[in-house]
Amino acid sequence: MPPLQLRLDPAAFHDAYVAATPFPHAVLDGLFDDAALEAVLAEFPRPDQIRWVSFDSPTEKKLGYSYQEPLGEALRGFLFEMSAAPVLQFLERLTGIEGLIPDPYFGGAGPHQIERGGFLKLHADFNWHPRLKLDRRLNLIVYLNRDWRPEYGGEIELWDREMTRCERRVLPVFNRTVVFNTTDTSYHGHPTPLACPPGMTRKSVSFYYYSNGRPAEERSAPHDTLFRKTHAAEW
Repeated sequence: MPPLQLRLDPAAFHDAYVAATPFPHAVLDGLFDDAALEAVLAEFPRPDQIRWVSFDSPTEKKLGYSYQEPLGEALRGFLFEMSAAPVLQFLERLTGIEGLIPDPYFGGAGPHQIERGGFLKLHADFNWHPRLKLDRRLNLIVYLNRDWRPEYGGEIELWDREMTRCERRVLPVFNRTVVFNTTDTSYHGHPTPLACPPGMTRKSVSFYYYSNGRPAEERSAPHDTLFRKTHAAEW
């Protein structure tokens, strides 16, 4: 796989990123060369191809990645490139967060896949890496879905800190990247079950970035994922 090329200037998006509501974020179309992501997509494992980590509960129904599982060269190379200095420097310039550190274990990150009927209820993410002893600061999600139609659903929803309304919905189309700050109130998810055709899945590759410390106003005790309901009878 040739070196990964980032096709956008992070400085051009920085001001909009930090001012975005309901929390700092950016939606970047065409960040990567299509050909590079086509190679990743061509190797993306089918639901029955590797031992996915299967989540099936009232709050999430999805397939996640375990870093011990073998992957194809292009997909494996993409994971490594997204942990390298050029990407870290891009994200630091985009977000203003300095000293970003990747996760070599891809804990909770890596390839994700959601089948028809799957979902991920609204939540704020875990805030602490127990193995690395670092604060989780950023999420980056790369979508790999060719010919994805709005009626299939699967938009990532970004909600306000009071959990009263969705302020942004983003369709998970091919070569669209979503980056956002990870805090105790960065509520997001796609709570409505997918309505894509049978045999089709919602594919993405996620990356989480950390730092040694975080702003005082963002600090809290280490916690796991914090799921939130949009109404009392949701689950």
